[in-house]
Amino acid sequence: MRNDKSPRSYYALMHFIIFVWGFTAVLGALISLKPIALTWYRLLISVVLLAIWIIFIRKKKIILTAYDLKRIAWNGILIGLHWLLFFKAIKTGGVSVTLVAMSSGAFFTSILEPFIYGKKIKFYEILFGLLVIIVMYFTFKISHVNWLAVFFGIAAAFFGSLFSIFNARLIHRFPATVLSFYELLFAWILIGIIILFSENYNDLFKVTLQDAIWLFILGSICTAYAFTVSLEILRKISPFTLTLSINLEPVYGIILALLIFGDKEKMPAGFYIGAFFILLIVTAEGIIKLRK
Repeated sequence: MRNDKSPRSYYALMHFIIFVWGFTAVLGALISLKPIALTWYRLLISVVLLAIWIIFIRKKKIILTAYDLKRIAWNGILIGLHWLLFFKAIKTGGVSVTLVAMSSGAFFTSILEPFIYGKKIKFYEILFGLLVIIVMYFTFKISHVNWLAVFFGIAAAFFGSLFSIFNARLIHRFPATVLSFYELLFAWILIGIIILFSENYNDLFKVTLQDAIWLFILGSICTAYAFTVSLEILRKISPFTLTLSINLEPVYGIILALLIFGDKEKMPAGFYIGAFFILLIVTAEGIIKLRK
């Protein structure tokens, strides 16, 4: 990405990426493959495209030291597990339930970041995180959702939170494209190993033409492009703007799911009221955190 874009261009790009993230959940529901095969193809396509971009178009070297590769590999494992559980939640309980369950990531971050880096615990973060969990519980309870999907969604949020925490230290050490390439490569290797040991490799040969089209969009625009650009945006957009804007992801995703799937994704009114309050809590927490 060029560095001569105006601030307005980065803001527009940021919202486009957030919209793409919301559309990722919809694609996960549209693709007929099982979650593990879906994740494997998504990662394969993104890794190949990034390799072509870095090596043949940008003509950059991607050789790193064994120490750096070891650090990046752990992050690749985390993002691989995050996406696998994310799609598992979608296939189990739908787009809307998954995206709301993913809001628990703020709670995990408030606990894990001080523990990992030895920082002082911020009790207001814990409080807001607990509020999200409480509202989420009652939202799901009155909506009679599939609790297994909620579990998968929360587990995905946990691994996603760990990935973000560790990635914050790596972003400033490597070019965004190179970091993305290796993280996605290690994630792809992990999913491949899981497929071999679970004997699910037959699922890889059940790709329809429609699946192939959606997979290419998922692996190219929603992964290789969005994943890399999101890392670059972190260098350009203020934390205040990014924190507030990122909360629009479930909004975009739920609206898209309703438009595409109709009654299949329609939830009781209480679900949307609860989701709205979760959005308010997370936004308020972001404002207070950044002001402090």
